[in-house]
Amino acid sequence: MSRARADEEEYWHSSKFRAFTFDDEDDELSQLKESKRAVNSLRDIVDDDDDDLERVSWSGEPVGSISWSIKETASSSTSSLEGRDSSLQKGSSSYAAFPKQVSSYSLSSLFKGELCLSLSALSDTGVKNYAPELRRPKADYKDYSSDWSPKDTVRRMQRGKVCSLERFRSLQDKLVLLDEAVAGHDGNVITAVLIFLKRTLKREILFRELEVRQVALCHLIHFLKETGEQKLLLDLLSFFSLSFQLSQYREHLNIQDVEKRREFLKGCIGLPFSAEDTSHIQDHYTLLERQIIIEANDRHLETAGQSEIFRKYPRKASILNMPLVTTLFYSCFYHYTEAEGTFSSPTNLKKTFKIPDKQYVLTALAARAKLRAWDDVDALFTTKNWLGYTKKKAPIGFHRVVEILQRNNAPVQVLQEYVRLVEDVETRLNLATKYKCHDVVIETYKDLKDRIQLTAYKCKVERGSAEEEKINSILNNMVRNAY
Repeated sequence: MSRARADEEEYWHSSKFRAFTFDDEDDELSQLKESKRAVNSLRDIVDDDDDDLERVSWSGEPVGSISWSIKETASSSTSSLEGRDSSLQKGSSSYAAFPKQVSSYSLSSLFKGELCLSLSALSDTGVKNYAPELRRPKADYKDYSSDWSPKDTVRRMQRGKVCSLERFRSLQDKLVLLDEAVAGHDGNVITAVLIFLKRTLKREILFRELEVRQVALCHLIHFLKETGEQKLLLDLLSFFSLSFQLSQYREHLNIQDVEKRREFLKGCIGLPFSAEDTSHIQDHYTLLERQIIIEANDRHLETAGQSEIFRKYPRKASILNMPLVTTLFYSCFYHYTEAEGTFSSPTNLKKTFKIPDKQYVLTALAARAKLRAWDDVDALFTTKNWLGYTKKKAPIGFHRVVEILQRNNAPVQVLQEYVRLVEDVETRLNLATKYKCHDVVIETYKDLKDRIQLTAYKCKVERGSAEEEKINSILNNMVRNAY
């Protein structure tokens, strides 16, 4: 013990650091020697007389040997498997106990501190039966990636599989999917498809398609009641109520007798339609009532031969059940000059049914041009200002007036009058050239002072005509003014 104390005193009074001198060799070898010396001195201090004793385990083998390490590792793995076996037996009495596994280990794994189960242990049937499933089977991923048909999709949904419905994008595919779900007689699948359609379709389209699919409609109504979507439910019920009312209104098409049809339309006015639809039905009833009055009066005048226009232009068909525009054309053709107070007056029809000015001018122009009543056509576009000056104005544009007049074989003088009123120069020249309004073409080129175009257009008129003389006069005046 005195030797150990002397060594301890020497250690504490000594130091591994030395004062700096230029003779020191600062290299790795000297540092390694110093480190070894320090470690050896620590071992001498810690070690005592007990180092002579050998440590053994309960089995009599030296602790730290290779055989002791293998047995310790094997026993720890066996105890863990037994613990797992006992926990499984507690959870379910039907499970069989794990057989104790004898694992083999490599020496390299022991020296590295890693434990690796052998292939024989992993391939054992007992471990396979109770090992947890770490990865999802590849078949499950087909629910998301495969291109399932509507029928296969419904079948998988019936088996509880999760199927994506987003691939059904067109309206036709969605309706086929709904029909397959209804054919499968599975309420949950039908409801799931309806939720998808409610989210991806407009309400009007969804309601219209459900009108012919009563089973799906009942499921949707029940679903909306359960989820409390009152607004959508009211819209759905009002849509089908309106469809029923519209189907009632369409019944007038099957009624041939005019008086019965009028009474039926009168009864439809009281149905709970929207304000716009009610106004439409009211106008329909009023128009039919007017047509009955006009038809009775005109039939009497035609048979009696008291009206010249009916003798010159006999009626080809009855006016009953005709559209509003046809009725207006009929009135402009046969009753254009009548006072506004009569039912057959065009102005009365315009005021009663609020016909726009453009529609009225187009219809009246076509009717009067067909009769070749050019004075009426002129009066249709003539307006006066507050000073008494007259001016021609067309709400439809004078280019359309020219086209309608030309279709009704208007003379060139009448056409030229309205071609001159076209504001756009290029359009005016095109119309004048197309319908051979030579005076308009010559005057337009004169205003443009286009000598080249006048010379070219001179070749298109007849030789010795008044148009040729007019072009020559204009060209001569241009030359004189230039000098």
